[in-house]
Amino acid sequence: MGGRFLLLFVVVSLVAGCGKKGPLLYPDMLVPAAVSGLTASQSGSSVKLAFVLPDKDLAGRSLRDLAGVSIFKRVESSLQQPDCPACTDDFHLFRKLYLDLPDAAQVYGNKVVLLDSETPRDTAYSYYVVPFARDNSVGPSSAPVRVRVTRSPLPPVLQVLPAPTEIKLEFVALAPEEGTLVGYNVYRGAKGELMPYLPLNKEPLAETVYVDSGLERKMVYRYVVRAVVRMPWGGIAESVASNEEEGALKEEE
Repeated sequence: MGGRFLLLFVVVSLVAGCGKKGPLLYPDMLVPAAVSGLTASQSGSSVKLAFVLPDKDLAGRSLRDLAGVSIFKRVESSLQQPDCPACTDDFHLFRKLYLDLPDAAQVYGNKVVLLDSETPRDTAYSYYVVPFARDNSVGPSSAPVRVRVTRSPLPPVLQVLPAPTEIKLEFVALAPEEGTLVGYNVYRGAKGELMPYLPLNKEPLAETVYVDSGLERKMVYRYVVRAVVRMPWGGIAESVASNEEEGALKEEE
């Protein structure tokens, strides 16, 4: 009787223990996953970088200790495609960005946007991004992205027409000297604040009129517009900003 009870106890204990154990996690899986959606495009005479921060580690668990990202850059001697696009030996650290002190970058939820102004014309640049945690562990690097900086497209001319419930923007632009016009990006900022790096529109506007609504009364807004051009080499470039115009909702008559 005593022997059978002991055997039953051992079996039950083993079954219970097996059901509670989780998968074995190796230390190299407990680092941030790679950033996603990395893009680089010409904006005026600068390069605009954008990417989405990871929210999980490589094991698929929620990520709570992401501290920032390191951004690496390569300046290329030729506008043509490099001999080894995926090679990273000749990159240098361009910026170490801490999320609690994003410096000149702008953060929109999990999306980070920043400008690289150290980009002389008629040069190609490549970038990749590496996330790091508070314990200084680093995640995998993103795939490199490449952009050319050439002559900036011509800027539009902007006019702002306030009304009691909306602000209407009208703009015109000359045909680009090279490439094909794709549309326009509209940027809005509050007076006294930096102009956002992300436009109001999700896709370039085909029309030369934009109506901005849902605005706060007695708030002064600043607007600029940039032309968006597909360059002969296939990349997208924004013009320099148009003239900046201010507008506020008119009082009801």
